[in-house]
Parts: sequence; structure tokens; C-alpha cells
Amino acid sequence: MNRAAGVLVATLVLFSASVAEAQWPWSKRKPRATPTPLPRLVPQVPKKPTSPTPVPRPTPVPTPMVALPNYNEETSTRLQIFLDNHNFGPGKIDGEMGEFFRKALLSYKRAKGMETTGAVDASLLAEVPEAFTMWTIPPEAENFVGPTSSRPSEQAKFKALKYGSLLELICERFHAAETFVRKINPGKNLDQLRPGDRVRVPNVNPFKIEDLREGFMPDRPEFANRKVVIDTRERFLEVHDGDKLIAEFPITPGSSTLPAPMGTWKILGIATLPWFRHDEGVLNAG
Repeated sequence: MNRAAGVLVATLVLFSASVAEAQWPWSKRKPRATPTPLPRLVPQVPKKPTSPTPVPRPTPVPTPMVALPNYNEETSTRLQIFLDNHNFGPGKIDGEMGEFFRKALLSYKRAKGMETTGAVDASLLAEVPEAFTMWTIPPEAENFVGPTSSRPSEQAKFKALKYGSLLELICERFHAAETFVRKINPGKNLDQLRPGDRVRVPNVNPFKIEDLREGFMPDRPEFANRKVVIDTRERFLEVHDGDKLIAEFPITPGSSTLPAPMGTWKILGIATLPWFRHDEGVLNAG
């Protein structure tokens, strides 16, 4: 199977604690004129070593929320596009005031030293004068559409995991929710799309899967001070350059059966279009 992904390999942080040593009593003989028998010494039983006390993990500080007004659909869409273009992911572009959109907007303002108010900044909207654009489906788009399955055992039989439809390709290419793409294309049958059809889409920097190449990304020494911080409570991944927040994206941090592992990790490499082996042990145990 072939799918774009990042490989993170990391080092673990080990904690240790000391165990108290057992104490043994002793006594001294007092000089007397007439020697007397020494009292029998009964040693104390050493205390059973206790397990090291785990070091408490600091609780992430939730992002302070500011009461934002409910912007109209056009304003929300333009702000979502702005944030997406600046690597502060608002989630799927849908023109609505969702949780990730609010968090991304406030995080961007804090990172840029702006007041975290609900006021709409004209400078942000000025970068997205038009919320939508038209896209003509090229013939090569069909190369990325094919049969799909939700079962890993079936997915393993495919040479690559493709999009299930041209509509799915469009939604990922333009970072939009399917319901929103349908809404802004009234009267168009999006389930029967073909190359040459024109579709209205968010005016965002598109994800061009056709530009991806299989392999590892080259080392970038200028990124040596960068680090990734994952907040499983807020469900966000942050990218820092030193102490400066430069990007933020919503994530799904594991599940109840396979929770995200905690600790400090080191990124050894990033691969695009990697190959995966179908292994039930890995899928079920991580």
C-alpha cells in the first residue's frame, strides 16, 4: 500500500526513583563493676522495597477561549482560507464557526502578537479577496481515483490507496468538507463528475498530489531548532521554531484502545508516499 505519511521515530524518557535503605538498630555495652549479660539483639526485618513513585506528567494548559462572534459564511470562509494558507489549520473549510476554526484563529493572533478579540481584522481578509474560484478537472485526475475499502485486509491488496471518487479528490485538494462543496455547487451532479467539468471550490492553496514523489525529504539544517508539540487534550499539533509558534494543525491523537504514546521523540526522517506492510499485530497493538 502506498500513502503519504510522516514517520516519527523517537527516544523514550525514563524515570527513576531511589528506594529507602533499611535501618538496623544497634546498642553499646555500658561499663559496670560486675559484668552483666548482654541483651540479645533482635534485628529488624528490612522493609520491602517500594515501587518508584511515578513522576506526574504536567497537564497541558488548555487554550484560553475568547468569545468570538458568529461570522457570516463568506467571512468565515475567507478567514478559514487565510488560516489554512498560513499553516494554522482550521479543519475542513466549511464556512462555519467550528471548534478548530476558533482555536486556529486565536492561536494565529497570539503567535503574531495581535489582540485576541472577536474583531475581524481587515488585513487578514485583504489576503483573500475572493472566497471561491473555479477548477476544471484535468484528464490525469482519474489516475488517482479507484476502488477502495475500509478494511485493512482488503486495502493491503491494492497497489495504492486512491480516492473513491473525483468528488473526494476535490475535497482533499481544496481542504473542504464534502457538504460544503455540494452547497456551493447547487444543481450540479457531483457524483457523476468527469474530466473537463468545472467545479466551484474554496480559493485556497491546493494540495497537488500529482506533485508528490516517493522517497525521503532531504535534511534541512535550518530547521534544527524546530520541534513538534502534540497536545492530545486540545487535539492540536504545534510546530515551534525555538520559542516561536509557526504552525498549528488539528489532529486525531490515537484512540481509547490505542492511545497516542506520551514522551519525548526525535524525528529521524520524513517520507512521502511510503509503503506499508499489512500486519495485524501492528494494527491491533501499535
